[in-house]
Amino acid sequence: MVTALITGASAGIGAIFAQELAARGYGLVLIARSQDKLEQLAHTLQAQYRVPVEIIVQDLTEPTAAAIVFEQVQQKGIAIDLLINNAGIGDYGDFAENDRELQLRIIQLNILALVDLTHRFLQPMRQQRSGSIVNLASVAAFQTMPYFSIYSATKAFVLSFSEALWAENQKYNVHVLAVCPGPAGKAFFKQAGFPSVLVDAAAWVETPATVVVRETLAALDQRQSIVIPGNSANQLLAAFPRVLPREAVASLWKTILGFGRN
Repeated sequence: MVTALITGASAGIGAIFAQELAARGYGLVLIARSQDKLEQLAHTLQAQYRVPVEIIVQDLTEPTAAAIVFEQVQQKGIAIDLLINNAGIGDYGDFAENDRELQLRIIQLNILALVDLTHRFLQPMRQQRSGSIVNLASVAAFQTMPYFSIYSATKAFVLSFSEALWAENQKYNVHVLAVCPGPAGKAFFKQAGFPSVLVDAAAWVETPATVVVRETLAALDQRQSIVIPGNSANQLLAAFPRVLPREAVASLWKTILGFGRN
């Protein structure tokens, strides 16, 4: 049986990935901080699809988290065929005024945990000459975004890193895919501390999590290096920074994201 490991699996895109893959007959290893939500999701998927589901309750902002996850998977004797690095957080506001420790936790989760997990699970995939890794970036990866600087910078890293690994690992029959969705719901923006006016505005270009997952899995089947799920608005968001001067892009986002600030 093929098995997928999904981080940030307790809600949103991660939970939809779990449901879709369970429907396809995948065994699952689900990672998140919330034990109650993970247990409930695991119970539902096991009952509905009759697939094995393991949960690991782990905060991936902890520096040793990836090592702990990898060790537990090894102890369970599970081979991971598909790694989905979905977990990620952001923080809205002026970088110099925002909480420093939170900024470092964002980097730990969005970059360091993702890189660590990728490196650990990539090794056996290369040895087996099979496997896939999906890294959740964002259309923010293409932007320079004042007031959302750490998030956009981390997602730019994820995009560049993933495309490089896509090329490096073709000869090992290991596929790496960068996923760059647009806004996928109000909850993320509320948690990141966006002003309500920007939270409401993001809903106009929202891409449902089901669409993100469906188009991601289709791109994975086609062995693409990158996919931008959703409508043409997301394609435009990814394209316009390539034709405008970088200063113009930064200034434009400063105006947009600065709207509603006190």
